[in-house]
Amino acid sequence: MSLLRSVCVFCGSRPGLRPAYVAAARGTGELIAAQGWRLVYGAGDVGLMGEVARSAMAAGGRTMGVIPTHLLAREQGRRDLGQFVITEDMHERKKVMFMNSDAIVVLPGGAGTLDEFFEVLTWRQIGLHEKPILLLDTEGYWQPLIALIDHSIAEGYAEASMRDYFTAVPDVAALGERLRAALS
Repeated sequence: MSLLRSVCVFCGSRPGLRPAYVAAARGTGELIAAQGWRLVYGAGDVGLMGEVARSAMAAGGRTMGVIPTHLLAREQGRRDLGQFVITEDMHERKKVMFMNSDAIVVLPGGAGTLDEFFEVLTWRQIGLHEKPILLLDTEGYWQPLIALIDHSIAEGYAEASMRDYFTAVPDVAALGERLRAALS
């Protein structure tokens, strides 16, 4: 019996302005399904979230969606998932997603995605986990964030080791290589 591996995907509830973001989201869903991993995500059927889930499901992948009650209508929570969890609030949503995953992938997104990234990065920094955190840096989307983290290190607000707690990958192919190495 093989162990089911799960990949948590944090990403935007909007599609963004570049077609490459949507293509990367679709590719990520297809990748997760093709590897036999379970997608753990925010349960929304909008933006990049919806693209990842629809692609994973179309490819026969397993899914777990986690959504707080106050976002059910706004994010059009999918209920046709393998598992559908409704939480009380955003913090519980992040915790449930994190606890049910073996790796974290962060696609382009806004404030919510940044919040999710920084929470798991902080947990890693203080030794609460060693799960891989991968930024899918589609068309250089995450370069300003990486520069900010490098700046905080240079200014003495973080140890240089913080850069070791996450990896930026340029495309879905590189993401697949990193995830396969981490989850095998």
